[in-house]
Amino acid sequence: MQDLPHHYHVKADASSEGDVSLSADNLPTLLSAPPAEFGGPGDRWSPESLLVAAIADCFILTFRAIARGSKLSWLSLSCEVEGTLERVEKTTSFTEYKIKATLNVPADTDEQRAQRVLEKAEVGCLITNSLSGTTHLEAVVLVESS
Repeated sequence: MQDLPHHYHVKADASSEGDVSLSADNLPTLLSAPPAEFGGPGDRWSPESLLVAAIADCFILTFRAIARGSKLSWLSLSCEVEGTLERVEKTTSFTEYKIKATLNVPADTDEQRAQRVLEKAEVGCLITNSLSGTTHLEAVVLVESS
């Protein structure tokens, strides 16, 4: 890992109508639009869906790093995140993030140890640590049959 601080640069371009084009060096361009809940088409990434996706992505990448350091063998991890957007004291903001993680592990894995690594990933996720909404983890460990 590089020394901190890290800096991330993204550019957004748009005209008076249509999609917003999101770009960054060495990355594919993404098109975004308002979500259906805000009158958008509902068929593009939106700032809201990108934020919630960042949580799921960060959770998995954090888990991967912690599992590697803990020498925990695993087969696959699926992560679903539901972000709740509400109006609180005249401000619209995300207030809660529900993370549902399903981890598949080999037959000889200690389920409690795998559960602890999932919990460490929740605590260590830099995206959720950067947000003000509360985070709730529902973790399931599925042990492959031998």
